[in-house]
Amino acid sequence: MAQAKRHLAPAIGNGAGLVKVPSPSEAEAAVRTLLRYMGEDPDREGLERTPHRVASALQFLTRGYNQDPKDTINGALFSEAEYQEMILCKDLDFYSLCEHHMLPFFGKAHVAYLPSKRIVGLSKVPRMVEIFARRLQVQERLTRQIAQTLMSEIEPLGVAVVLEAEHMCMRMRGVEKQNSIVMTSAMLGVFRKNHETRQEFMNLIRKAS
Repeated sequence: MAQAKRHLAPAIGNGAGLVKVPSPSEAEAAVRTLLRYMGEDPDREGLERTPHRVASALQFLTRGYNQDPKDTINGALFSEAEYQEMILCKDLDFYSLCEHHMLPFFGKAHVAYLPSKRIVGLSKVPRMVEIFARRLQVQERLTRQIAQTLMSEIEPLGVAVVLEAEHMCMRMRGVEKQNSIVMTSAMLGVFRKNHETRQEFMNLIRKAS
């Protein structure tokens, strides 16, 4: 398992910098401790390789810490003054880990922006969603990060983001509501100020795929 060298700030503007990352062996030792805490024997046959697998899986699931979404966007900005209609990327699958219990939450992201003078390569929007999702998150912050980053980097007239997610911390534990869906939104610029623009976005994401 390759050792990560730096962690990016999990929230916009929180001032976090470089942090020391434990070695793979330290991460695996922590998993062994958790196995003993659960009453298991980490040395039995079925669990011998589990600490390595868990440490590797966690590094994969949180690889967004080592990626900067701004770099992704800035490498694919194009001047396009004539196009002034909404651009919508709908039904973007994402998977993340809740920072409160480190249990998965997953669902679909709908991201739209109304360009001013620049557009971004279409593949960069889902990639940006992926980078932010692959960190320990709360859905509310994830929604806001996507919207704020697009707004600051593309400088459009407005950005709209809606996330629909299923949270295992609500289904497997706690209230155990098996059919619960959590929806969050962030509306910036014209999507916040103009009811018709916001309603057009909502109508588009409600249409069957």
